[in-house]
Amino acid sequence: MVEVASAPVASYKIGPCEPSIAIHYHSPDTMVIGTVLNGYHYSHDGGKHWQTETLKSSYGVWGDPVVITDTNGHFHYFHLSDPTGKNWRSDSILDRIVCQTSTDGGATWNDGTYMGLNYPKQQDKEWAALDPETNTLYVTWTQFDKYKSPLPEHKSHILFSKSTDGGKSWSASKPISAVGGGCMDDRYTAEGAVPTVGVDGSIHVVWSRHDTLWLSTSKDGGENFSRERAIAPHRNGWRMAIPGVPRANGFPIIVTDRSRGERHGHLYVNWAEQVDGATEVYFMRSTDAGQSWSNPRKVSNDTTNTHRFFTWMGISPDDGSLYVVYYDRRHYEDAQTDVYLSWSKDGGETWKEERISEKPFTPVQDFFFGDYNHIDVRHGIVRPVWTAMEQEHGKLKIYTALINTKDLE
Repeated sequence: MVEVASAPVASYKIGPCEPSIAIHYHSPDTMVIGTVLNGYHYSHDGGKHWQTETLKSSYGVWGDPVVITDTNGHFHYFHLSDPTGKNWRSDSILDRIVCQTSTDGGATWNDGTYMGLNYPKQQDKEWAALDPETNTLYVTWTQFDKYKSPLPEHKSHILFSKSTDGGKSWSASKPISAVGGGCMDDRYTAEGAVPTVGVDGSIHVVWSRHDTLWLSTSKDGGENFSRERAIAPHRNGWRMAIPGVPRANGFPIIVTDRSRGERHGHLYVNWAEQVDGATEVYFMRSTDAGQSWSNPRKVSNDTTNTHRFFTWMGISPDDGSLYVVYYDRRHYEDAQTDVYLSWSKDGGETWKEERISEKPFTPVQDFFFGDYNHIDVRHGIVRPVWTAMEQEHGKLKIYTALINTKDLE
């Protein structure tokens, strides 16, 4: 376990969290992590040592970091915009999604470009994917008519934009969800949209709304999307009660097997949900480009009635093996928390798991833990990243584990 970065907790008790990691497309020693609210961390020795800096943009930098790499070896850091610094106050802006690009391994970043500008509507919770055949970037996110409004006329929708020039410009945003959710940032909100690119170039987007996972697909580069359809239950998916964590959700993730193995083209969805006071991590797969899906199955072999949450799935482009990082409380009756990695080398038929954190931590209700952890897999290495609470000094820290795929039998 390697400490990536630490920072004193601010007066409003937000430290580094919501880590997102990307491994350089060609060079395995180079990787970048983004963290709330405006941190970036880069390593040029495979994650053994990290340099921490503050990301700046004239559009403002305000959390929800998403970092990906493209086939040119450039890194793209997506985040929310809040030029006023008012965050989610009633008069805040959060008016667009920003993309900043680094061409030197994460050391420096341009001022950024943006998508989704539609003030006074608010843009939130973006995620991005790359088509490695064309180097096209795709982004999906939630647009709120008015965040935290209980009024039925105020809706949340999933939006889409793309860049065909390496993030220099973006297409006009368009809604891909036909049915709007509420604006209370709860289980009825349309939120948590994550895209992936199929081996035929199709764009598949999964998100949560009203205790259900929804999928929409474009077969023409994002010009048109199919009407969303339900693919699985997502029980209490966007509002979970986890002791010690001020808020938690079961963010759905979708990935594509781009390897040349027998599962070439398979899609996988990973998420967490909560039933009867216990939280569990699941996955399912599609072998026909998202037309049908297997029954949901757990990624853990443990049978303890506990909390497993903040999951994220990565997939190896080399052989299609699956890797899932998540918090786990199987060994404790209180809020102590470990970090586990589950992996499958047969398309999810069987899973193995291992604790990858050296010691448990106990989250504190007053500290914002974000909405996700993350993982990336490339060049035969696995780099999960997560947030942990350091009780002794009262601050949050980001950690990664240095794992090679060959060591996971």
